[in-house]
Amino acid sequence: MLKQGLYQKQLQKLSPQQIQLMKLLQLPTVALEQRIKEEIETNPALEEGREEEDDDRKDDISEDDDGVFDNKEEGADDGDDERRKEKDDFTLDEYMDEDEGYSYREHVNNSSPDDERRESPLSQGPGFQELLLSQLGLHDLDDQQYHIASYLLGNLDEDGYLRRDLDAIVDDIAFTQNITTTTDELQTLLKVIQQFDPPGIGARDLQECLLLQLRRKRPRTEFTILAIRVIEEHMEEFSKKHYEKISRRLGITEESLKMVIKEIVKLNPRPGNSAADSQRMVQDIVPDFYVFANEAGKLELQVNSRNVPDLRVSNMYQGMLQQYAKSKEKSTKEAVPFIKQKIDSAKWFIDALRQRQNTLLLTMDAIMNHQKEFFLQGDETKLKPMILKDIADKVGLDISTVSRVANSKYVQTPYGTFLLKFFFSESLSTDSGEEVSTREVKKILSDCIEAEDKHDPLTDDALAKILKDRGYNIARRTVAKYREQMDIPVARMRKQL
Repeated sequence: MLKQGLYQKQLQKLSPQQIQLMKLLQLPTVALEQRIKEEIETNPALEEGREEEDDDRKDDISEDDDGVFDNKEEGADDGDDERRKEKDDFTLDEYMDEDEGYSYREHVNNSSPDDERRESPLSQGPGFQELLLSQLGLHDLDDQQYHIASYLLGNLDEDGYLRRDLDAIVDDIAFTQNITTTTDELQTLLKVIQQFDPPGIGARDLQECLLLQLRRKRPRTEFTILAIRVIEEHMEEFSKKHYEKISRRLGITEESLKMVIKEIVKLNPRPGNSAADSQRMVQDIVPDFYVFANEAGKLELQVNSRNVPDLRVSNMYQGMLQQYAKSKEKSTKEAVPFIKQKIDSAKWFIDALRQRQNTLLLTMDAIMNHQKEFFLQGDETKLKPMILKDIADKVGLDISTVSRVANSKYVQTPYGTFLLKFFFSESLSTDSGEEVSTREVKKILSDCIEAEDKHDPLTDDALAKILKDRGYNIARRTVAKYREQMDIPVARMRKQL
């Protein structure tokens, strides 16, 4: 049965402007530059350049004014700001009714098929597959053998290994290439591929990869021959670092085994990566913030807006809006909603960039002050416990907003460039009741492991005892968790001869 009544309900919705700001906040500097370029290309009402000032305000502008991204200077005349806002943020209530239809198209494409398109070529060397195919062409193979060998090369993974079963490849070649072959023929052609550079290409597993490299080493010394025996006969013991067993079974001294291991560790377990290194594009980290101490010893903060252009609303579009709105012609009046939408979008984007700048400064300033001792000394043990809620409470923002600011942002300091998430960590209580950062505990663990005797590495129990002696009452399993987070192997895997 339908029933009519009044109900009160509370909802929370984000406006398009708030959504745009949230998206801009999480962008690092490099991505922000690209985002601004895209907005300028899609919105003709948005232009690069400083906002034009009134003649009566020109004398009040300082020489270091940086356009739309500057914070408001102390002592600025609020009346001037209000007059400029009234001039820029005019409304169309006097020109048109809100109920007028949006018959004009909402989007514009500023290109045509006749436009000249120029592309900048990128210079790069031959790829991994091209290098292998060029070596394949140097061997005396008939057409069928060449096609089968090419298919084998196409099945190598990024490490240079052939991890597929040869029987499965025989079936694939029959179905896809209509070529009948056998596993014996594949094995013969695979041996040809295993002669290619870099050594180790075409191996089925790590053991075969290391053996291919050792057997090609010249001159073949006594220790090279012993290394081949170690990999062939004692691969499992070597991978688990059971060096005593290997020495006993081979009947060699510890010094000889040390030279054998030196031969093995020089090998490349992933030969495919060495050929692909030339294809990788390494992107430099662009810091979003700069923190440094001035001559007086006080910290200073700067936001990196070096490549972010000044933006303004197009004067031509604002003039068109006023002219078309006053016009009585239907064709020009129908263009008013489109122009207004573009101008509003440009103003919202500029305002969102201003808010982003202020939010970044506010949040990073709170992080800098909270971790002041670290930024002054660069000592990780000086880091204080800090979570997102601590900064959110200080700046009066939501935790999700602080999280977006910290996401993928970097700060450059005199002691290196750090991801903002580096400064966030949980807290631990010492025996004296003092709250310390887990980052401090990890630094102590790292220092202990670095200074340990590699012949007898410290176990997790020994590390837990060291921490307990220093006042950090931490269980062995917590030590193991921190060690794994720092990508440090267990004691047995850190052992050296």
